[in-house]
Amino acid sequence: MLVLTVNAGSSSLRAHLVDTTDEHVVDAAESGHPADSEAAQRELDDLLERVPTEAISAIGHRLVHGGPHLLAPAVVDDQVLATLREVAPIAPQHVPAALALLESLHRKMPECRQIVCPDTAFHSGLPAAARTYPLPRRWREEWGLRRYGFHGLSFAWALRRTAELLGRPAGELDVLLAHLSGGCSVAAVHKGRSVDTSMGFTPLEGLAMSKRSGSVDPGMLLWLLREKKLSLDELETGLQSESGLLGLSGSSPDTRDLVRAAERGDEAAALAMDVFCHRVRRELAAAATSLERVDALVFTGDIGWDQPEVAESVSAGLGVLGVRGGLATRRTEDAVISGPDAGVPVLTVQSREELQLAAETAAVAARPRT
Repeated sequence: MLVLTVNAGSSSLRAHLVDTTDEHVVDAAESGHPADSEAAQRELDDLLERVPTEAISAIGHRLVHGGPHLLAPAVVDDQVLATLREVAPIAPQHVPAALALLESLHRKMPECRQIVCPDTAFHSGLPAAARTYPLPRRWREEWGLRRYGFHGLSFAWALRRTAELLGRPAGELDVLLAHLSGGCSVAAVHKGRSVDTSMGFTPLEGLAMSKRSGSVDPGMLLWLLREKKLSLDELETGLQSESGLLGLSGSSPDTRDLVRAAERGDEAAALAMDVFCHRVRRELAAAATSLERVDALVFTGDIGWDQPEVAESVSAGLGVLGVRGGLATRRTEDAVISGPDAGVPVLTVQSREELQLAAETAAVAARPRT
């Protein structure tokens, strides 16, 4: 089955043609522009011109947020579209762009089934204690306020590869997963099931990220609004686009730039990396309390895969969990990067959301039409 996977990021678009018989990427397109922009659409059109559209069996979309009702991959129909429009304000940097692409591809390929695969599905079985906010009951029930968790496609792939690398069934493993990229989160997986994660109602909670703040004191935000230090729009822009590594360093949201700058003596860059790694360690240690043991620590995402300084700093500071530093720095393939005598293996796994997305799409597309 040839599947077109579409990954609409907050400021990018990645599309892949995947042959699911051997999980082989046949062709790909990537744009550094917003997914619903003309530039990104041109890249996608160019990809579609390189392959007969009738050869594509299904189109799979990474959906950042499925809300309370869309908790598993689903064929797009009127009800699914209505659900997505309802949840779009919760993830305004992602869902509206995904909707625009859904509609655009339907016009271009009306007979091809489109399937949305929510990133939240991986965490849909979170225990009540992990998913429930300590808020008034009326708020929670009336507005569906709960912790959803994100990066599910990346976590599902990383868990699968971890099981293969360790030679153990995923259903027997208790692992800590860290997806570190433009957006960052961690997850605790007990016997193949997510039992805790750092992101919550939106992808803004948890770790410090490239440009997002992660968790900050809500009382501070109330003060900023009440005292009219910032407008609501200014606050949202600051938290979503001007914080994290960029806000800390004042120069770049990219860890590659900041590692080099810190080595040259840039104190702001060094502080940005210290805060980032501290927050990763803190969230991993908190998530570990939901596990019976730690069978492995796994780094994935662009930073987790290709920034050895981060993996080293995080691991070296987790001695309380039995994790140690001294990791291998070479990143050419998925591998165990800790030494053979490590009490807790540390792994690095390249994020292959497109392959997980293609597999989940193919599984739904194989079902009979109703």
